Amino acid sequence: MTDYQLGVMHGDGIGPEIVPASMRVVDAAVAAAGAEPVEWRELPLGASAIEDHGSAIPPATMEALAGLDGWLLGPYDSAAYPEPFRSQLNPSGAIRKHFDLYANIRPARGFEGGTAIAPDTDLVIVRENTEGFYADRNTHAGTGEFMPTPDVAIAMGVFTRPAVERIARVAFELARRRRSRVTVVHKANVLQLSSGLFKRVCLEVAEEYPDVAVDDVHIDAMTVHLLRRSPAFDVVVAENMFGDILSDLAGELAGSLGIAPSLNASDERAMAQAAHGSAPDIAGKGLANPIAMMLSSGMLLEWLGTRHGDPRATDAAVRVEAGVRAAVRAGVSTPDLGGSASTGEFTDAVVERIASGA
Repeated sequence: MTDYQLGVMHGDGIGPEIVPASMRVVDAAVAAAGAEPVEWRELPLGASAIEDHGSAIPPATMEALAGLDGWLLGPYDSAAYPEPFRSQLNPSGAIRKHFDLYANIRPARGFEGGTAIAPDTDLVIVRENTEGFYADRNTHAGTGEFMPTPDVAIAMGVFTRPAVERIARVAFELARRRRSRVTVVHKANVLQLSSGLFKRVCLEVAEEYPDVAVDDVHIDAMTVHLLRRSPAFDVVVAENMFGDILSDLAGELAGSLGIAPSLNASDERAMAQAAHGSAPDIAGKGLANPIAMMLSSGMLLEWLGTRHGDPRATDAAVRVEAGVRAAVRAGVSTPDLGGSASTGEFTDAVVERIASGA
């Protein structure tokens, strides 16, 4: 395995609990795979960075990220930041935009022994991460929102062929490694130009993958289909906002947002980031579920293994997920999943199972 240098940004709320827990699990998996230890580099970000450096994401942090192999980003609570930081692009958005992390990969897979609404769920939402209907991603400067009068607010949605082509290829390549089916989600019947372009370009890219089955579904119908028959879906590709909404729904179907992992990636860089928020109401109480952050960290290892042709990194990624699932299967879980384990106790259980090869 290549010697990797990984950045660590603990973030706010439960971040300083679940990120170190994930680092422990990665270290255990890497050791079990017989590889050299990861070199961790902690970087300031979030409320503590505002206090110590006058910025939620200091320039030195952004500069350091550019020289690392990948990053772990804990949740943040930008809504609680003082002005002017509250109104600025949040730390995750700033990083994604700066490094053009255009693909947001969000798996949803039920846990044996968990509390999933649809335990047979096993799908991946591939979300375009740079354009669409989220205004803060749509302009070179400014937020993409404006008010011509105090009573009128306008937000721009942007769709471009190059951005749709590259996210579609991520979805189809991923489907080839899974069950070879892609569902394109859109609203082309109403948003004929913007969402219509997304649908059309995705279907054009599909012609390059004759071995992958493809269909397309309107966003409103897709919410119903996920509720009724989530096991029927494999890889779902969607624009920014639609993908965000569907991935939260899929995460709940699989168990909870506390187990929903996510990876933000470009062709050259990747950042592990749980799909959930900072949960300030339970911060510091040992109640936080670290599964989403652990699985996100495993996704980063898998991405590194694929990018560098490194089978030990891929092996370590498999061990992370296997250890987490083995712990839940054995009845060890945090209170949000119906268990009684603390964050630390659950982490101990996962590390123990990775070390024993369970």
